[in-house]
Amino acid sequence: MKILIIEDETELAKSVAEYLSEENYLCEFAETFTEAMYKIETFQYDCIILDIMLPDGNGLKILEELKSQNKQDGVIIVSAKNALDDKIKGLQLGADDYLTKPFHLSELMARIYSIIRRKQFNNSNIITQNELQIDLLSKTVSVNNEVIALTKKEFDLLIYFIGNKNKVISKSTLAEHLSGDFADMLDNHDFVYAHVKNLKKKLNDAGCGQYLKTVYGTGYKWENS
Repeated sequence: MKILIIEDETELAKSVAEYLSEENYLCEFAETFTEAMYKIETFQYDCIILDIMLPDGNGLKILEELKSQNKQDGVIIVSAKNALDDKIKGLQLGADDYLTKPFHLSELMARIYSIIRRKQFNNSNIITQNELQIDLLSKTVSVNNEVIALTKKEFDLLIYFIGNKNKVISKSTLAEHLSGDFADMLDNHDFVYAHVKNLKKKLNDAGCGQYLKTVYGTGYKWENS
């Protein structure tokens, strides 16, 4: 899962990223309005943590841009301002939640999880597809009630595929999801092929249906049958 932290307080942004990284979230940063606008126009995120007060612009304008592009990234506004007007305006513009500084990192984590679960998995902690079952809270995957061992990357890929079921996902999109904006610096996307190959083998060896399909010349697709 990929998170964008739009925050000009460097230490706060780092502490949030360190906490979320321990939960297997890939975090990227934007310290200015200009940098944030570039990121949201170029990349896609599971959730955006958005500070309203930025040195070169208002975070609410970023929400307006997300809305105008019809993007579905989850958004949590964080701000030192406890103004009711800002909260209402932000929610009207499409923000999913609002936190006032200072806040507990565990509370932020819970709200991020809630947004992702609601947007991608119909508010459920358990994803079931025939013999396959995934527990989002414990981060365990089982096939025919037998738990299979996945790496963090493999688990993240599986959740990403299921969250985008029946959609063809390109290798470049998967590379961006797994590596963030560092994907542009890579010579090739062979590591994506390796992770997908390992995931498919583990699922197949456990007796899981062949839901993950290779779309030759394009990418991959998870079929929800």
